[in-house]
Amino acid sequence: MTTKSAYEQLSKHFKKIHNLSHLSSICGWDQAAMMPAGGNEARSEAMAELAVMIHQQSTAPQLADLIKQAQSDQLSTEQQASLAEIDRSWQQANIVPEALVSAQSLAGSKCEHAWRTQRKENDWASFAKNLKTVVELSREEASIRAQANNCSNYDALMDLYEPGMTSAQLDPIFDDVKSWLPELTLVAQEKQKSDNVIMPTGHFPIAAQQQLGLKTMQTLGFDFDHGRLDVSAHPFCGGVASDVRITTRYEEDDFTQSLMGVVHETGHARYEQGLPTALNHLPVGQARSMGIHESQSLLFEMQLGRSEEFLTLLTPEIKQAFGGIDSAIYSPLNLSQCYTRVKPDFIRVDADEVTYPAHVMLRYEIEQALMNGDIEVDDIPELWALKMQQYLGVDTKGNYRNGCMQDVHWTDGSFGYFPSYTLGAMYAAQFMTTIKQEMDVSAIITSGDLSPIFTWLKTNIWQNASLLSTNDLVKQATGETLNPTHFRRHLESRYLK
Repeated sequence: MTTKSAYEQLSKHFKKIHNLSHLSSICGWDQAAMMPAGGNEARSEAMAELAVMIHQQSTAPQLADLIKQAQSDQLSTEQQASLAEIDRSWQQANIVPEALVSAQSLAGSKCEHAWRTQRKENDWASFAKNLKTVVELSREEASIRAQANNCSNYDALMDLYEPGMTSAQLDPIFDDVKSWLPELTLVAQEKQKSDNVIMPTGHFPIAAQQQLGLKTMQTLGFDFDHGRLDVSAHPFCGGVASDVRITTRYEEDDFTQSLMGVVHETGHARYEQGLPTALNHLPVGQARSMGIHESQSLLFEMQLGRSEEFLTLLTPEIKQAFGGIDSAIYSPLNLSQCYTRVKPDFIRVDADEVTYPAHVMLRYEIEQALMNGDIEVDDIPELWALKMQQYLGVDTKGNYRNGCMQDVHWTDGSFGYFPSYTLGAMYAAQFMTTIKQEMDVSAIITSGDLSPIFTWLKTNIWQNASLLSTNDLVKQATGETLNPTHFRRHLESRYLK
């Protein structure tokens, strides 16, 4: 009987971790989309137990020797990349003690579940009590990781979502955006004053919206044999590559937000479904970073979904969904103008793509200060209101529901995540610039067969998973590393011309 190599043993072990993570992901989806409210306490305990099991497997003592042995083996280029990601995963897991992992899982579940009701009731005081526990535990994790990685608390957490990215790299990028975004916003608003836009109003049955969403997902190539669409308080993409769960939320007086939410989450889902199947159980087979993940959802939503060509493609389905009304409201031009209105407002997930970066930078600055210990939870509402007024001219004083309580991310301690959204928009613009150099995107969308675009994404992004670093992935796909200029040019082209 042949003894398995160290790499083969590692691969087998990480298959076990993947299976446990699979269960955790589906349990998390069910908790957000299907579980009755009374099941939360028991579910939270079960998921905390599962988190500990995953942590135990991820920090198993024998992994250190196996990694060391494998590093001296003759490995293929793909296996070498895989081993590097296994080593990174092992080191990241070993930094955090098991008791902290359990405590964070419990605190996050409690805070998120209560948030669903507290947000509706604008109850900041009650929410803050739970959030303080989450922040305390996140700071503990950040401190441990910062000491191990010789960096700031915030950078230690951001590295979990954007490997290699630091505040020192990100600050100049965001400072540059701040230098031109306010004027672009004002000029775009002024230019749009002459548009004769008819905003969709009326009654749009949820069942009809759902069917429209499913048909749109089909147009975008979603594999329904390996995924589904449901409803949750906050739209998300979860599950695993072989079983992707996406959610949206519906308002009966407006179909536009839920539809574009579906397009956005389908972008995430196509990335997951396009990852290399043979590597799904290994760290190297996962998404490269959250910024790259967001680049796929934003390429679908902003680059494709809000284009007049794509909305022209959807117009017959929209008319059919809501009674076949032959009205100027449903014309591609009007829908395009609706989806590209520039209007500073409260809600990040409903924001137009021009003002969206302001929402992200606001959160980045607050969570950075929070994790580095410069502010406390009680300071958040006032600081939030100040920055919303400064960046967007919007008053959120006392309006916690549409202010500092609107996002789900902080409830489970996902500090360091928010920069991924604007980085994703920048990557998406850069990818689309390259795609347009290689093919006639407008003609492809008009034809209704978007497969050439998806083939490019699968070849250059999806199938590479984490085989390359973020910089190498982007450079191989576009010929250069991240270049924010493409994002600015995209906005200027769409909103100023």
